[in-house]
Amino acid sequence: MSGDIKRGTAEMTAAMLISGTIGWFVVMSGQPVSGVVFWRCLFGALTLLAICGALGLLRPGILTWRTFGIAVFGGVAIVLNWLLLFASYSHATISIATTVYNTQPFMLLMLGALFLGEKITATKLFWLMLSFAGMVAIVQAKPGGSGNTVDGYGLGILMALGAAFFYALAALAAKWLKGTPPHLIALIQVATGMLMLAPMTDLSHPPTDLGTWAILITVGVVHTGLMYVLLYGAIQRLPTHLTGALSFLYPIAAILVDRLAFGHALQPMQIAGAAIILIAAAGMNLGWSPRWLRPRALQS
Repeated sequence: MSGDIKRGTAEMTAAMLISGTIGWFVVMSGQPVSGVVFWRCLFGALTLLAICGALGLLRPGILTWRTFGIAVFGGVAIVLNWLLLFASYSHATISIATTVYNTQPFMLLMLGALFLGEKITATKLFWLMLSFAGMVAIVQAKPGGSGNTVDGYGLGILMALGAAFFYALAALAAKWLKGTPPHLIALIQVATGMLMLAPMTDLSHPPTDLGTWAILITVGVVHTGLMYVLLYGAIQRLPTHLTGALSFLYPIAAILVDRLAFGHALQPMQIAGAAIILIAAAGMNLGWSPRWLRPRALQS
């Protein structure tokens, strides 16, 4: 294993484990979701501003007005994604919300076909239908031990699906920004989030205890600034299939955190649905193809 692969693997693993713990920080902050996202954007922007400055990415001429506009569009999408995902935790638990959120590749598949002219193959359609079957299993499951109503559970799933859709929009914007420094894109995104959420954040009554501030600063600096650096570093060093494989540490970590920190255990039908969704997403990301869908020449 080359040095780049080893370093990229370590960076991707760290990024996914950090992402898997964000649900605990959001819930334990005790803050409104919009407030958590605002402070995440603020502290994340300060961190990314320092990083971009150190990398020499703040000099004039790097961005055109077109790329800036696309980055802002991606910022709006990523912030709406955070709002919906964090709000879904209180309805469908962190485990279920994160698993449903991992339908993002299929959202991007549909958007890519619609806006980029990308072809939907029979194999991709198979994984899409399998993911839908997993979603049906989760929707039909009864929430156990979480104290939520069935209506609230369904709302949480819808929020997580909405979060996945907006993440796919942000990923689509990133495709249009190929060649633009990713840390600069991230800085524009969180700065956009600050402007979006400032009017709905009660800045006259900020948190008063040090524990809450520590959580909010951690979410901004670690889960946003540091995580972006690790993630982009890994993407630049790793082959696509390894990046896709390691990305599944995120939902696994989130499920473990939810179980250990809040005692939320998945019910059998939820476990089955979650497994189906993660297998389908793995198949999409890693390019797996069922034998019966392969061309005959490849089967011999």
